[in-house]
Amino acid sequence: MKDRVIDWVNKKEVEIKAMYHYLHEHAEISWEEHHTTAFICKQLDLLDIPYKTFSDQTGAVGYWGNNRTGPTIGVRTDIDALWQNVDGVWKANHSCGHDAHMTIVLFTLKCLKELGVQPRGMIKSFFQPAEETGGGALSFINKNLLDDVDYLLGLHLRPIQEMRHNEASPAIYHGAAASFKGRVFGLQAHAARHHLGINVIDSITAINTAIRAIPLNPIIPASAKMTFIQGGGKSFNIIPDYAEFGIDARAQTNEAMNDLIDKLKRSIYHAGEANGAKVELELLSEMPAAQKDNAMEEAVAGSIKEVLGKKGLVPPPVTPGGEDFHFYAKKLKNLHSTMIGLGTDLKPGLHHPKMSFELDSLLNGIKIMALSVMRLNEFTADEI
Repeated sequence: MKDRVIDWVNKKEVEIKAMYHYLHEHAEISWEEHHTTAFICKQLDLLDIPYKTFSDQTGAVGYWGNNRTGPTIGVRTDIDALWQNVDGVWKANHSCGHDAHMTIVLFTLKCLKELGVQPRGMIKSFFQPAEETGGGALSFINKNLLDDVDYLLGLHLRPIQEMRHNEASPAIYHGAAASFKGRVFGLQAHAARHHLGINVIDSITAINTAIRAIPLNPIIPASAKMTFIQGGGKSFNIIPDYAEFGIDARAQTNEAMNDLIDKLKRSIYHAGEANGAKVELELLSEMPAAQKDNAMEEAVAGSIKEVLGKKGLVPPPVTPGGEDFHFYAKKLKNLHSTMIGLGTDLKPGLHHPKMSFELDSLLNGIKIMALSVMRLNEFTADEI
C-alpha cells in the first residue's frame, strides 16, 4: 500500500499545488473563514464525506465511517490566516502555512478514498478556525466534537532553521504561550505642573522594566516582553491619563508558564500602580505546551521512514512557538495525539509577510499523513 500511496500522490502533484494556490489567494482571518469553510464543505461533498458546520462560528467536521466498529482517528488542520502588512497593504495572509495544512488534509482524505481504504471505525476530519487567536481548538472541545476520538494527528510546516525539505519529525514540542492586554488609568495635568497629575507613561515604563527583571529558571526556556504600547494624545503638553499595553509570554513547559504568569501579574500591578495609577490586566489568550506521546510518535515515525527514508526522520524540534492543537491533549485525558513537523525549507520565517517554502513538501505531507492514518486504522480503540 505504501507504493500505491506514493504513486497516487505523485500523479496528483498539479492538482495539489493548484488547491494550495487557491487557498493561499483566498485567505481569511480568525473567525471570519466563511469562504474557506464553504470551500472545504464543497470538497467534502465531492468526496462523499458527510460533515457538520455550525450556526455560531466557522469551521467544519467531516465524518467518514462508523465509530462503533473500531477506533476513531482524527486529522486536524487550522484554516485561518493572519492580518498583516504585505507590501504596504493590510490584508489576510497565509504566512503560517495553514493553506498548506488544509491542502494536505483534504488530499489525505482524497487519497485514502480513491485507494479504497475503509475505516475500521471512523475517520473524523477537523477543519478548525481561529488557531491564531488560541480559541479555535477550545471551541471544538466545548462542542464535544472530539469526545469519541482515540487518535489525533496534526501537522505544521517547519522553518528552515529547524529542518530541511525531505525531512520530517513525528512531533513538535511547542512551548506554552500567553498574551495579555493591560490598561493604565492616571490623571491629566498640564505638563508644566506634572506633579498634579499621574502620568501613565511612567507606569508603562515601570511595568516594562519590572517584567524584564523577573527571575526565570535558566534551565527552562521562558520569556516575557512588552509588544504593544499606545498612550497619550496629539498634544504634547498634557500629562496623559490613559494607556494600553500588550505582553507576550512564553515558557517551554506548562508548569513554567503557570509560574511566569503569577510573577507577571504581581510585577505588573506593583510597578504600574506605584505612582498612584490604576492598572487592569486581561489574559487574552493562552496555549499549552506540547505533551509527549511515545506511541503516537512511534507510529508516525514509521510512516516518515517509509516516505523519506531513515535520513529523513529527524528528532522533534523544541520551539518557543505556540499552537492551540495542544489544548486537545491537555483537555481530553484519554486522547492520544501528535503534531507532525514537516520540513519545507520555509524562509525567512513563519509569520513573515513574504514567507515561502518548497511546494514539493506538500506531497511529502500527504504521503506521511495518509500512511499514518492507515497505521492507526489497524489499531484497536485501546491499543496505544
